[in-house]
Amino acid sequence: MNKYIDIGANLIDSMYIGIYGGNTKHPQDLMNVLQRSWDAGVDKIIITGGSLSESKEAIKTAHCSEKLFATVGCHPTRCSEFEASQDPKKYFNELQSLVNDNKDKVVAIGECGLDYERTQFCIPEVQKKYFEYQLELAKLTGLPLFLHNRKSTGDLLEILKRNNTNSGLKGVVHSFDGSYDEAKEILMLGFDVGINGCSLKTEENLQVAALIPEDRLHIETDSPWCEIRPTHAGFKHIKTFYPSVKREKWNPDALVKSRNEPCQIRQVLEILSCIRSADIDMLADKIYQNSCKMFFSTV
Repeated sequence: MNKYIDIGANLIDSMYIGIYGGNTKHPQDLMNVLQRSWDAGVDKIIITGGSLSESKEAIKTAHCSEKLFATVGCHPTRCSEFEASQDPKKYFNELQSLVNDNKDKVVAIGECGLDYERTQFCIPEVQKKYFEYQLELAKLTGLPLFLHNRKSTGDLLEILKRNNTNSGLKGVVHSFDGSYDEAKEILMLGFDVGINGCSLKTEENLQVAALIPEDRLHIETDSPWCEIRPTHAGFKHIKTFYPSVKREKWNPDALVKSRNEPCQIRQVLEILSCIRSADIDMLADKIYQNSCKMFFSTV
């Protein structure tokens, strides 16, 4: 069986305690979700933190298993929290303390970056300011970055270039769905690329994913989001499927329809293997090694 590292899963999302849109639909079932992941060959999962409070919860959840780890950071759409706290430096210091106090569990800084699709939640100037704060956190801790980029590549790359002079910054631009030219710029700066279901929606997405160098490639699910759907270009390459039921008919041995899980990372690998004409076992092993080197070389 292949081994996988899911480098980005939102396991603290309320869907895993059975709550959808504020309404309880079924019992909490994170332990069932995790068992399916381990049974499918998932060796490690990195739980994404998107704010100070979420980072605390991600670390708490990571302590449930030796196979769970966490990121610490603030998502670009949440960066107004720095200022809402009335003391941005204190917010920063609390993030840093979380890292320093949980070195056995925290493996990356993020999810941080820029998001110009949803500026109604946080304006670009605030996003950019506190993205740079978090780059300082990465420098101080020596941890890789778990990066978010939505319609903001120019500014993202400019900030990374300006902050990366002799600093040794490294990391992964996760959920990558940009052009090949954008991918090349990211790679030239020394950052890797993470692929999930949202990276494999269109034929152009598939063409780009096929060209990412094997030694710079990581896979993820972004669970419970980024499920690969029948309308997606990559779907036709999937060979492994899991029984699922509607949330109202929940049972512990089935997936919930439209709620992605880490066990489905196999589907991402299957698509990549097909579009790259690569041996699936060799590709799985290489990607696993990439993620070990990026996130677990010092754990």
